[in-house]
Amino acid sequence: MPTVAQQYVSHRARGSAPAPVAGPERRAPVVLMVSGGADSTALLLMACTSTLDIADGQGPARIARERLHVLHVNHHLRGEASDADEAFVRELCERFGLPLCVEHASFQDMPGENLEAAAREVRYAAARRYVRELARASGAPRSAARILTAHTASDRTETFFMNAIKGSGPAGLSSIPRRRNIIVRPLIDSTHEELVAYLQVQGQGWREDESNRDTSYLRNYVRHKLMPLARERNGSLERAVSAGCDILGDEDAFMSQLAAKALRTCTRRTDDGLIVLDGARLASSEIAVARRMVRLAVKALDPEVRLEMRHVEGVLAAVGSGAGSLTLPGGIDARMEFGALALRTATAREELVAGWIEVPGSMALANGRMLEARYVEVPAGEDPVPFARGLSGAGGGATGGADASRAGDPDLHRPVACLDAASLGYDLRDLEAGGVRPRLWVDAPAPGDVICPLGMSGRSRKLSDVFGSRRVPVAERPTVPVVRTAPGGTITWAAGVCLDDRFKCTAATRGIIELRMRPLGVDSMG
Repeated sequence: MPTVAQQYVSHRARGSAPAPVAGPERRAPVVLMVSGGADSTALLLMACTSTLDIADGQGPARIARERLHVLHVNHHLRGEASDADEAFVRELCERFGLPLCVEHASFQDMPGENLEAAAREVRYAAARRYVRELARASGAPRSAARILTAHTASDRTETFFMNAIKGSGPAGLSSIPRRRNIIVRPLIDSTHEELVAYLQVQGQGWREDESNRDTSYLRNYVRHKLMPLARERNGSLERAVSAGCDILGDEDAFMSQLAAKALRTCTRRTDDGLIVLDGARLASSEIAVARRMVRLAVKALDPEVRLEMRHVEGVLAAVGSGAGSLTLPGGIDARMEFGALALRTATAREELVAGWIEVPGSMALANGRMLEARYVEVPAGEDPVPFARGLSGAGGGATGGADASRAGDPDLHRPVACLDAASLGYDLRDLEAGGVRPRLWVDAPAPGDVICPLGMSGRSRKLSDVFGSRRVPVAERPTVPVVRTAPGGTITWAAGVCLDDRFKCTAATRGIIELRMRPLGVDSMG
């Protein structure tokens, strides 16, 4: 987004000679997207015979002919007419000596608006592929390449009204941008009528798409029904709307920068398919920024998801009330609880690996974590309880270990648990002699699981209730490793959350099984 100096000083300086393009950028490809219609035909003629501003710092300038390439996508939607469009573009490129790439696409049983969006995605995907190939062949940086489309002020105005009818926010109302990365629209200040007049002066024909008269499509309805009425009140409708789109686009870009910065400070945790946000920070944000934060967070999880306003408002309503959940497009689960908003994709709800862990040994878990186990003898004359505390860390429980309890972060406190080996039924003489290797079963929480939490003198509670009292979000619970005596057996430790009181270290403890959960890449226990 430009500053005032960049926006206006650069305009005043356009009369001065631009700095020459040097190095590999002089070879960077410029791809013209040409359908054969009036607008794209005018784009091709202007690129070959006139000057265009392709947003490379040169202002309006001639494009070196060797840089020009044409892309035509035949969607095969109109039978012979589509093939005739392709033939027209081929003849045009042959006449001007331009290399042509033709891509073919097919669409079956797809309704109008979805069809239009799908065709657009196909065209841009083809353009990006073509640019990558050309940039690689020329040795030019891809950032210096350009994809030129023939969007006009008329297209921009139609899109503005279409998005207004559909109830779009500022991003949609800013309509078609002048530039997005390497995609540039040099004809955005010209109307369709002006380009038609230009072609007529040049004696150049073009192709007409008869489907453009079908007002069952929203764009055609806006073009043929709404726009003529609006022009009755403003003869310069396209320029007036386009100026407003520029302002909305600049303000939208600024607000997006604010939201991105706020999102970074609000993010408590990220993982594959998971973002956890600080609910209090989000709730205290300005509503305009908070809406964008939600959209940015969802986009980070799945760039293809398109949220409607009702989805964003639903998420913020849950944040405002401090609790609630809903399913967003793309199957993303949004859940507000314990002061945290968790957004998780459907594919990220992975199950923990289930299996045995031997002592000593290690076991890979979900979400990039590792569980390690070892046997430790209590030194002669040492008090077992303080010794266990030392193994667990200064922040550990009295005899159980450093069990995490911070909301939303059950595995971020270097959780360690020290179990009394004898309480597991092992003969210490066998363990000390090395003749027996203890093992424990590790899996995910199951419905009906119970545990005797440390410090409750053997009284049992449902594991789900313990999760609730320890403020472990529902979205996190399926990934909490549960260590058992055997498959379906007694729980010894809900990793990072709660140790079972029956397996704690006491004054009589002589041998300890130490369990430690750590992120992959962190040094293991000694």
